[in-house]
Amino acid sequence: MANRYLLGFDVGSSSVKASLVNADTGKCVATAFYPEKEAPIMAVKAGWAEQDPQMWWDNAKLALKKIMADAQAAPEDVKAIGISYQMHGLVCVDKNLKALRPSIIWCDSRAVPYGEKAFRDLGEEQCLSHLLNSPGNFTAAKLAWVKENEPETYEKIYKIMLPGDYIAMRLSGVANTTVSGLSEGMFWDFKNNQVADFLMKYYGFDASLVSDIVPTFSVQSEVSAEAAAELGLKAGTPITYRGGDQPNNALSLNVFNPGEIASTAGTSGVVYGVLGEVNYDKKSRVNMFAHVNHSSEQTRLGVLGICNGTGILNAWIHRNITADISYAEMNDLGATVPIGSDGVTILPFGNGAERILENKELGCSIHGLNFNTHTKAHLVRAAQEGIVFSFCYGMEIMQQMGMDIKKIHAGKANMFLSPLFRNTLAGVSGATIELYDTDGSVGAAKGAGIGAGIYKDHEEAFATLEKLQVIEPDAAHRAEYLAAYAAWKETLKKNL
Repeated sequence: MANRYLLGFDVGSSSVKASLVNADTGKCVATAFYPEKEAPIMAVKAGWAEQDPQMWWDNAKLALKKIMADAQAAPEDVKAIGISYQMHGLVCVDKNLKALRPSIIWCDSRAVPYGEKAFRDLGEEQCLSHLLNSPGNFTAAKLAWVKENEPETYEKIYKIMLPGDYIAMRLSGVANTTVSGLSEGMFWDFKNNQVADFLMKYYGFDASLVSDIVPTFSVQSEVSAEAAAELGLKAGTPITYRGGDQPNNALSLNVFNPGEIASTAGTSGVVYGVLGEVNYDKKSRVNMFAHVNHSSEQTRLGVLGICNGTGILNAWIHRNITADISYAEMNDLGATVPIGSDGVTILPFGNGAERILENKELGCSIHGLNFNTHTKAHLVRAAQEGIVFSFCYGMEIMQQMGMDIKKIHAGKANMFLSPLFRNTLAGVSGATIELYDTDGSVGAAKGAGIGAGIYKDHEEAFATLEKLQVIEPDAAHRAEYLAAYAAWKETLKKNL
């Protein structure tokens, strides 16, 4: 029997990763990413961040070539293609589907004033009840910046797209997008279930700039003869899934249902939960987008809480306080100290303004330190507890919006490698933590399998997802965890 492979691309700002998954076994057979050193980000001015979309395409080609060779796969073996991508970027193309300028990517902040002005002018109630967010620094505000500052470029725009839409277009020669993608750009009106006409009208955008909308899981387009020749794929291979990196990370961890949480804890941390009803945070402390399985018949919203001071704080502690030992030894050292760190509290907000704190920039601070009794072990534990407590603070916002959090899914990586971190998170939240072996490109491949009908649903697609570890909440020490969290919140309150 011939091999049936699913191809997944993950278009990040640091690299493009590609993976081939055997559709029948669910196992990843080959994976590669390019460039091997971090991809450049152009910053012509402070706060700007741009990348050439052609670079993503070139790196996707290199990664694809390597995995096809490694797996000894033939073009006809690839049955469907899925795409994950860095969210909120803006790509503008002309009538020939050529990029008109570099992409303004997610971490570019030039459009903040354009989003803030729209929020004031249109009114908080209208924006939050229809968009579920402030227009903020999302794709629509970035397009407003182009319209005002580069009118010659704006006049030539045929279609606007997100990074994933661009890669799909290069594969197929067809420009289209998804509701999930439009929602992350602030182009989707959840109340009326249509493109946000009121925001388009406010900014003076023509409706024709928005590409045709296709379902997230569907035959969205097919590989063109031109792209097939360039990539070594078979013409007609269907492109059947795409999702932004955070919704796709949740998909990769089999998070589809209300109350389930997908979490990552790298330099910064993300808590992404699924909500089964249309709602929003009145203070706009979390982002809200259509999840990959959202539809007009079934509400599935992704609620995204971001904590900037996560692994970056842990790395700072290691670099400056425990540089003589490994991270694993540092975790063990922190675990020698009781829950609550004998009164030492760390607010981990030293990596810019925090959305969950209404965009305040508190800085990182240490409280309750006693020079006679506390040691570096206390600082290690207090730092990891502070990171966990910031996650729980974000999850409380989700709970206030109606989310019942029972389970946290995460990849076994970064902060989730620390038993101290994991046990504290389970202890405070009361949720079971499940750790998996997966990544975004593998998730995109399996999403393609759902969209192509190779899998009947997500349960079948992720039946082979390897669960590495389960951490249950420690009921015996629950009161101590909650007391430590309450003390941390009291400290935070005094410093806000």
